[in-house]
Amino acid sequence: MEMIIAGLLDSISPESLMFLLSGVAVGVLVGAIPGINGPMAIALFIPITYYMTPLTAIGFLVGLNKGAFFGGAVSAVLLRTPGTPEAAATSWDGYALTQKGKGEKALRMALYSSVAGDFLSTIVLIAIAAPLAAVALFMGPSEIFALISLALTVIAGIGTTSISRGLIAAAFGILLGLVGTEPVTALPRLTFDIYQLGSGLSLIPVAIGLLAFSEILIQLERYTKTGAAERAANVFSSKLEDRFVSLKEFLGSIKTLIRGSLIGIGVGAMPGLGAPVASFMSYDQAMKRSKARDEFGKGRLEGIAASESANSSVVASSLIPLFVLGIPGNLAAAMLMGAFMIHGMQPGPLLFQENAQLMYGIYGSLILASLFLLLIGRFGLRLFCKAVEIPAMILYPIVIFTCVMGAYLGKSSLFDVGVMLTFGVVGYFMRKFDYSYVAFLIGFILAPEWERTLQQVVIISENDPLMFFRRPVAMALMALTVFVVARTFWTSMSSKTKGRSE
Repeated sequence: MEMIIAGLLDSISPESLMFLLSGVAVGVLVGAIPGINGPMAIALFIPITYYMTPLTAIGFLVGLNKGAFFGGAVSAVLLRTPGTPEAAATSWDGYALTQKGKGEKALRMALYSSVAGDFLSTIVLIAIAAPLAAVALFMGPSEIFALISLALTVIAGIGTTSISRGLIAAAFGILLGLVGTEPVTALPRLTFDIYQLGSGLSLIPVAIGLLAFSEILIQLERYTKTGAAERAANVFSSKLEDRFVSLKEFLGSIKTLIRGSLIGIGVGAMPGLGAPVASFMSYDQAMKRSKARDEFGKGRLEGIAASESANSSVVASSLIPLFVLGIPGNLAAAMLMGAFMIHGMQPGPLLFQENAQLMYGIYGSLILASLFLLLIGRFGLRLFCKAVEIPAMILYPIVIFTCVMGAYLGKSSLFDVGVMLTFGVVGYFMRKFDYSYVAFLIGFILAPEWERTLQQVVIISENDPLMFFRRPVAMALMALTVFVVARTFWTSMSSKTKGRSE
């Protein structure tokens, strides 16, 4: 009980509150800008957290991610260009309301739905993470290795139409994650006599290059082709009924909001699916169960509630596999895992034993971030709408400068700046040729743990090739991995065969 009280008191310290509030505000701002999303923002701002306390740093980054999820709805409603992929379904009804002069009402509904979904998801995380972590402590190296293999297989399908490309990207990420000193023999591996690689590739420059710099290259390419950016519809009606969401309208969407939150919690707790999946699933269910399904896509508040409650509830629920198993549920969780490691903590079941006070402080920060999001969105909504009007030729140089400084600040090394630029180009071509940069980055982060558990299994079993068949849980997880791959390839081949026959 003392740990709980101490952790909650830490979360309401002036320093924690200041950075948490700043994180939410900056998150909403960057999320509202098309092309910049939560994981990219986390990658850019991790270097700033080097000199913060662990609680302040994690709270700032979590607030940043929560704010970015709602911020994506701003450009979705005003521009019909989602600031984040998970806000795509929001644009269908949000932009239709904007065209009717009800853009502010649509944004307020998105805000209330985001806060509600996020808050419910946070409560679920607090309720089940610690008990599940206690169970996970009984898992040995065999089970952890098999679980990581399954997670990488599932995640391989994210961001690509081909699981084979996703697996190649994940394998490439694992390969580069193993660069450096081999842990058992202490011999250099894949360093090519470059002394800076002796400790391996740093996560921050790799992540900044892959997420942020490559996105800027894509955006610059699009800008040079079109020559101009779409303008936001920023003229709002002055009528109160067109600006505010009434209690009756909110209560009319409450069932959809709760259903969307539950869908988002379920999807977020399963590694690999992600917020866009939750958003579209929730929207589909809302439309099928509504008596006014013909009005969806034409300015239905219920559609906004379905999308935003689902995608925002993924933020906290995606931390469940991270806290319980040490496996990130999505890209944002992977970046938060990197932040934990930078501050000397290894996410997983032992986190609750070794850093109990910190964990309760993080729980308090998660709840406070939801309240801050409501306050910031409620009173600063029109201000954040201005973010979509920032000219590209002003925004992109600022982001590029931030990328360079973020890569440099980690070790004060120009070599890391070169790594960032290199992976920016790598990320650009991965996007162009439909290779999953998400699978690559998560493979890169999980590679050391994946290798360590495999080495432990080999040493413990004394090179027994049947080592996994002696552990029922590990065997079941490996069988499930093979089944996922086989089923995906079979589905892909069947669709190709059907397409040729037609």
